Amino acid sequence: MRYRIEELAETARTTVRNIRAYQERGVLPPPVREGRIVWYGDLHLARLRVIGALLERGYSIGNIAELLAAWERGAELSDLLGLEEALTDPFNDEPEATLRLDELARLFGSFDPVAVARAVQLGLFYPAEGGLRVPSMRLLQAGAELHRAGVPLSALIDELQVLAADVDRIAERFVDLVATEIFDRLPAGPAALRDASKMADLVRRLRPLASMVVTKRLGQSLEKHIRRRMGERIGRLLKPKESA
Repeated sequence: MRYRIEELAETARTTVRNIRAYQERGVLPPPVREGRIVWYGDLHLARLRVIGALLERGYSIGNIAELLAAWERGAELSDLLGLEEALTDPFNDEPEATLRLDELARLFGSFDPVAVARAVQLGLFYPAEGGLRVPSMRLLQAGAELHRAGVPLSALIDELQVLAADVDRIAERFVDLVATEIFDRLPAGPAALRDASKMADLVRRLRPLASMVVTKRLGQSLEKHIRRRMGERIGRLLKPKESA
């Protein structure tokens, strides 16, 4: 498809001024001239979308020019973008939710402003217009179920604070293992650019791999502690009272 510069700017959601600036900096190929009319094509549109995506991620025009130069030397730009995307995309794919304060109170059976303030400090939710923004409803619902079963809110939040630190240490060790044993052994320079796709795939695999390892070990540990700790307590509860 062919575009005049104004049509290209509108389709790419940028400005004519930006298009001309990108051409001057060498990150956008020149248009095709037919007489007094210049035409842009789908290649220009695709390049503008790549530039826009990189700018949104914090790259400067100079950085973009270097990436494009690497691409022209043989590295796949899509691989480089895929690696950058794998490094910056959030691993949590659960959509955020918004709760009104009365909805939160119904979920937990009461409203405790002190507990809410502590939960905000821990990042369980954030103040938002009309209520609270909740990054993970699954986590919040699990806490609500434990609270309705009888666990005090203060004890829940204390445990979550410790758990967050424990999980962070596990994640750090797992990532350090892969970074040290795999990434640090890769050759630097242009050869690393050729491995960008493989590196991106590995980064994306970290979450399911870590989840499999942690879930399995957590299940085994839960079985052990449930049998020991809960078994002891159930045994005491079911034991007949001794007559006076």
